[in-house]
Amino acid sequence: MAYQVAVCGPAVATDADLAHARRVGELLAERGATVLCGGGGGVMAAVAAGARSRSGLVVGVRPDDGSAPGPAAEVSVTIRSNLGQARNAVLVWSADAVIAVGGSWGTLSEVALAMRHGGIPVVLLGGWRVVDAQGAPVDGPVPVTTAEDAVRAALSG
Repeated sequence: MAYQVAVCGPAVATDADLAHARRVGELLAERGATVLCGGGGGVMAAVAAGARSRSGLVVGVRPDDGSAPGPAAEVSVTIRSNLGQARNAVLVWSADAVIAVGGSWGTLSEVALAMRHGGIPVVLLGGWRVVDAQGAPVDGPVPVTTAEDAVRAALSG
């Protein structure tokens, strides 16, 4: 059984987030992991491009029925969920680990769903930091600063 890692992130991302996502995709593919993503632009397209550049398998879980125009990642397989943002749950629950690159409200929802999933590594590369009311890091999500550390943390679980 192939290890499946969901890589989540915004469709509108910074150059740094795009570079991190591409590198994460390359590293996951080199290690034989299947990459799951939202199948859209930005971080999703970058992680897909990185994985595909290393002959990796990329599954895109789209929120629509495929008829809406818009950027799409270069994926190996597309699942057209027609669930809108509820597709985030399908993406996260299909994963053995989750890496969030950058941050948007959709990315935060995926991090929260992954934490509710329980028992899987949740890695934060740039973007969101999850803290309690006193500002202390919450147990669970692992903040990292490099793509290499993100992949290492995701695959160590």
